[in-house]
Amino acid sequence: GATQLVCEQKHMGSRAVIIVCRDEAAARSRFGVVDEGIGICYTRTGRRFFTDPALEAAFLERVRTAVSQAGWWDKFDTDWVCLDCELMPWSAKAQELLRQQHAAVGAAAVASLRETIAALQATAGHNPDVQPLVAQYQHRLQMAEQYTAAYRHYCWPVHQLTDFKLAPFHLLATENAVHMDKNHLWHMETLADLCRYDEELLLATPHRVVDLADADSGDAAIQWWEDLTAAGGEGMVIKPLDFIAAGRRGLIQPAIKSRGREYLRIIYGPEYTAPENMERLRSRGLSAKRSLALREFALGVEALERFVRREPLYRVHEAVFGVLALESEPVDPRL
Repeated sequence: GATQLVCEQKHMGSRAVIIVCRDEAAARSRFGVVDEGIGICYTRTGRRFFTDPALEAAFLERVRTAVSQAGWWDKFDTDWVCLDCELMPWSAKAQELLRQQHAAVGAAAVASLRETIAALQATAGHNPDVQPLVAQYQHRLQMAEQYTAAYRHYCWPVHQLTDFKLAPFHLLATENAVHMDKNHLWHMETLADLCRYDEELLLATPHRVVDLADADSGDAAIQWWEDLTAAGGEGMVIKPLDFIAAGRRGLIQPAIKSRGREYLRIIYGPEYTAPENMERLRSRGLSAKRSLALREFALGVEALERFVRREPLYRVHEAVFGVLALESEPVDPRL
């Protein structure tokens, strides 16, 4: 039933939820936080993003300065803001995952396949029947090399604050308001304006509005996605124009990621593009994952609304614990 969509470039980083206050007095009065600064940067699962307090404080100060210069305290009549963001590079939070999983798999695959190919080529010199195996393993080596190239695209060294990039894509809440009554174009434009005040740290998210009744509009979005992924980008996130949209069967999935072919090697492994693997991937059942996503989304909205209405803390925690319980469901997160 949705007729208009917003397609947003998918940044390859780590999800971050940022709360920043006008000052420490606001943090104390609204959040009950004493002597812990002006805010916090959370991971998607509610853990502290930064392990270095000094780096976190400097980071939050930059965000607060941009908010102040954009005039948001007066514009939204608030002493705090809650932002939904992507914090880059991916390697800043996923260094151990890269080292222990992706880099290890890539290095082992490339080294072993090169040795295998050398042995097969030597054998093929006196046994032509082995030649098809040489071609098969050369193709496998190519896929392994594409795998290592894919994850390296999203990693760069992080030594100081200026090495980070923050891409906010939702203004979730301010005092007395949960901003899910505004459409995604409003969020994109509002946050792009914020990013103007610190372009070294803050990154406005490129996006396109798509009218499904206009074939040219859809074709332009497809071409944009193809250009993004061909240049090494992850892909895009497709959302109904309205933040909360309903169709004939109820609530519409709030967002769907449409990732590029090479990025998906990181998710599904070097050889996922082999025909036999593609066939298996296409047979996945996604209904459980979609149902979980919708319920988590609804509970997240409810938690924010209860907090903004200043309901008792246990009422906020009811919704939050519901999200945590759903997060523990044994569903493959790579879907």
